[in-house]
Amino acid sequence: MANIKESLAELMTIDGSKCCSLVDYTSGMVLGEDGSGVDMELAAAGNSEVVKSKMKTMDSLGLNTELEDIMITLGDQFHIMRPMATQKGLFIYLVLDKAKSNLALARRKVLNVEESMTV
Repeated sequence: MANIKESLAELMTIDGSKCCSLVDYTSGMVLGEDGSGVDMELAAAGNSEVVKSKMKTMDSLGLNTELEDIMITLGDQFHIMRPMATQKGLFIYLVLDKAKSNLALARRKVLNVEESMTV
């Protein structure tokens, strides 16, 4: 079991990692961050709305399943948002350099970190 700081440091070992954070999507607040290259306060606040919107849409559709992750692909970046199963209202946010990362391996590592993180 790893704390927030250790977990975020582990995410930064992923090939192509630029920055990462743990976000409270109910408020848009960053609870911890590591790396650089993106204004995580601004990105977390904006992407909290994305996560909340998807949760609301799933509820409206009556989908009885869990949201595993949301991925946004930009020209030179991947943004992965993974809601925590054990801590409702929180999500892990990872920004990757598209040219330097393996998306499948990164998603798997985010899952592993999420499962071992203690908040």
